Amino acid sequence: MASSSFHCLLFCSSLFHFFVVPSLAKTASFRPKALVLPSILVVGTFGVDCEKDYISSTYKPARCNSAQCSLSNSQPGCNNTCALSPGNTITRTSTSGDLGQDTVSLQSTDGSNPGRLVSVPNLLFTCGPTFLLEGLASGVKGMAGLGRDKIGLPSQFASAFSLPRKFAICLSSSSKSSGVVIFGDMPYTLFPNIKVSKSLTFTPLIINPVSTAGAYFQGEPSVGYFINVKSIKVYGKVVALNTSLLAIDNEGYGGTNISTVNPYTVLETSIYNAVVNAFVKEVAYKTPRVKAVAPFGTCFSSKNIGVTRVGHSVPSIDLVLQSESVYWTMFGANSMVYVSNDVLCLGFADGGERPRTSIVIGGNLPGIMIVYQ
Repeated sequence: MASSSFHCLLFCSSLFHFFVVPSLAKTASFRPKALVLPSILVVGTFGVDCEKDYISSTYKPARCNSAQCSLSNSQPGCNNTCALSPGNTITRTSTSGDLGQDTVSLQSTDGSNPGRLVSVPNLLFTCGPTFLLEGLASGVKGMAGLGRDKIGLPSQFASAFSLPRKFAICLSSSSKSSGVVIFGDMPYTLFPNIKVSKSLTFTPLIINPVSTAGAYFQGEPSVGYFINVKSIKVYGKVVALNTSLLAIDNEGYGGTNISTVNPYTVLETSIYNAVVNAFVKEVAYKTPRVKAVAPFGTCFSSKNIGVTRVGHSVPSIDLVLQSESVYWTMFGANSMVYVSNDVLCLGFADGGERPRTSIVIGGNLPGIMIVYQ
């Protein structure tokens, strides 16, 4: 995401996931105002590989009928332990795992700089098998969740340190630096002398009544990150599309989800075609299209596309939210992707007909997000 433009979206609850490794670090008694972790663009079920090289003197399994099992809404498992369903959303693989708890350490922050280390004892997580790590970054030992549920990290951190159930996440567009997740209520300073506090756009999350996880128990709602998109505009003009696809039906299909799994935004086929046609129509006539480069279907020669403070000079794309006055804008910095020195592609992919979710906003989403739970 470009540092030159901030479009902050404030939600009422959320789901983001990132990697974390249990630690035995201890710190003196200290109550931080906020906590900070680097963010990595992966979403998955909160779980750690306990099958290989997991040695911890503070690990404890959660026993059946315990308070921990009740808190996690888990089911009875083997050996008198509670079971959950960890999954890898990159490989779309899920399995069963045991609920456990251990100590985790992370840094505190003042909103601008990292501070001293603090420890969270008895953090609940799911123990999963080693094969769930396939397809993830080298050295990763698990995946951690920021979900709305009671064992999501925001809830557990808030309980441990009396923090507000609020966090901010900024995803980096650079391969040389990670983004950041900050837990707690702070005057977030993500770039020098730029504090995220004004000109915020607010929208509520909506709940998909059917789980979108790879494995789940019957009746579970999705803990995915859904928002209510009413329409789409290109260069300020409403795109003609089947708006029924923007709603979630009683089988859990449709709607708009924000995902850190997908590096780019994915649209149901008819929505994709409508947006692309409107976008191409508004692009300057001196900008020729070139052969598409997968996974993108719409690419241009970059030689005749100028650059502004908000990225390449292309039509803006608005996701209109709960009203015409509330919208999320994608400028060229977020909508366009360089695939070579002289080829730019629209960073949207065709998700096919009848996908589970009609719009999945991927890693090219603009700005940062501040999340209230």
